[in-house]
Amino acid sequence: MVVGLTGGIGSGKTTVAKLFKNFDTVAVYIADIEAKKLMNSSNVIRTKLIKEFGKETYQDNQLNRPYLANVVFNDKEKLHVLNSIVHPEVRKHFQEFVQLHIKKAYIIYESAILFESNSQQQFNFVISVYVDLEERIKRILERDNSTKQEVLNRINNQWKEDKKLLLSNYVINNYSLQETSNSVENIHNILTQKACSIL
Repeated sequence: MVVGLTGGIGSGKTTVAKLFKNFDTVAVYIADIEAKKLMNSSNVIRTKLIKEFGKETYQDNQLNRPYLANVVFNDKEKLHVLNSIVHPEVRKHFQEFVQLHIKKAYIIYESAILFESNSQQQFNFVISVYVDLEERIKRILERDNSTKQEVLNRINNQWKEDKKLLLSNYVINNYSLQETSNSVENIHNILTQKACSIL
């Protein structure tokens, strides 16, 4: 059984993913981390990115992240091109991950753009992590070396939260770590039972 985990930037979905990782019966795949690794290791991705965005995309044989972010977060069309290059390779990589962890009760696939990339149909269930917009902006400004405008540009490239929540099976309100831990445990128990009934 495969479960999608998503939430807007700054919602704390990585924290939630780590909580799920604490269960021995669960395998967790963080799409953003794996995508970053693949952008440096995959020749397929590298060739396509250089063709689309120029030689500046890589510096010293490593992805030039600030350059690429500056290009795509100010242009939705270029962001779409980037996603269309990276996502098919991430999907292939995830299928290999699923095969490696086939004996787990369920597998979590964590992605910020699960709905935006139209991936939700691939999952048995979808969990969304939620905090309000002001709290998200505050968290990102504390975490990243970004301006408020840069943060808003990134947020505006994602779906509105109410749309995601309507399409999710479970919602975790991530304001306090204790409450979030309790929610994760409750959802884990439900998913474990559902996984047993599917087998």
